[in-house]
Amino acid sequence: MKLKITLLTLLLTLTQCTEEDPVIFFYPENNTEPETTSYVLEGQITENKTLDATQIWTLKGRVSVVSGVTLTIPAGTIIKGEAGTGADASTLIIARGGKINAQGTAEKPIIFTSVSDNIKVGGDYPTNGPSLGINVRGLWGGVLILGKAPVSFNNDLTEAQIEGIPVSDINGLYGGTDASDNSGIFKYVSIRHGGAEIGEGNEINGLTLGGVGSNTVIDNVEVIANVDDGIEFFGGTVNATNLLVWGQGDDALDIDQAYAGTIDNALVVLTAASDHGLEIDGPEGSLEGSFTIKNTTIIGASDGCTALSADGEIADFRSNAMGTTDGILAKGFALEKDVELDNDGVALNYTNGKLVFKNWNFLPNESCATEALEGGIFDDKSNIGSSFETDANTFAKIVTTPEVGADESVFNWTFYKR
Repeated sequence: MKLKITLLTLLLTLTQCTEEDPVIFFYPENNTEPETTSYVLEGQITENKTLDATQIWTLKGRVSVVSGVTLTIPAGTIIKGEAGTGADASTLIIARGGKINAQGTAEKPIIFTSVSDNIKVGGDYPTNGPSLGINVRGLWGGVLILGKAPVSFNNDLTEAQIEGIPVSDINGLYGGTDASDNSGIFKYVSIRHGGAEIGEGNEINGLTLGGVGSNTVIDNVEVIANVDDGIEFFGGTVNATNLLVWGQGDDALDIDQAYAGTIDNALVVLTAASDHGLEIDGPEGSLEGSFTIKNTTIIGASDGCTALSADGEIADFRSNAMGTTDGILAKGFALEKDVELDNDGVALNYTNGKLVFKNWNFLPNESCATEALEGGIFDDKSNIGSSFETDANTFAKIVTTPEVGADESVFNWTFYKR
């Protein structure tokens, strides 16, 4: 009789629900929880799948969207990664030939976070999970989008295995010859508290873009509190707009293997745990590619005039980096934080016009001393030398009112801004 009353109560409750009411699960008297596997992502996704934004989804282990398949994630969807390290780290991979259709909005962004996050469906999406702060990192893996666009590999290979994925998993391959490859749409997405370790000193980036082509849309993406890099570009030609990285453990924006796209309007906010705002590498093989980073603000981590981290540099240009930075604002940095040419290869590229600096502004902390541009903020550490340090007076200046940098108003939807 007791069971019948419980069922009747349930039926009456369900008939009174509206579409906006939460789903009510019935638990039999033995307290055995019902199966909820329909809201778990695990293994390989081998047919087109659309997630239900009214449910919390669990990312369990390494999940791959294979070639020919599209994963659609509606606006407002929340995906929580389970804890795990090594090959078992919870990670979403969009394999070459697969597609992601993740179109959040400013009002309803898509959120990737940890199962430890108490964020829930409904309400004020970006701020609805107060259990985890900016110093909580490495609770799950991250998101990887891989494509068929050109990448400059050692020995001029045309494909390779992306870092963070075991070589036994072919879904980790990236690179090819199709510069206009399309891996889908990824916009208004917040990625939080990731970067689980897969091996000693080897963690997963918040967002990894490997060989991603120019027909892919990367727009309005936030990465916060990741152990390793915030967003890393391994070759490819994809353009990315409105990027925000806050409180990463390594570099905020990292470029490798002849990335040849444009990053436009980025905001980087370093904390005591952070390394470089920008870390830029060049080609590894004979294939060259020229990046552009423009309209970007990098905020240092300091307490008044004292740096909060022994690292936390503004930018490091290394190993044959080639491309253009234009409209960069650096502010809030303590003394001795600099922009470096790190070796002979990159110094030679600067001399040969393959690495270009335009319109840099530096806004010092109020009442703090400021290093000179030449030989202080801009530092050539190569053995061969260049005119980089003396040229700084022509392409950079110390300001009281910034003239360049990111349009921060577009980030009002983010966790950081709210």
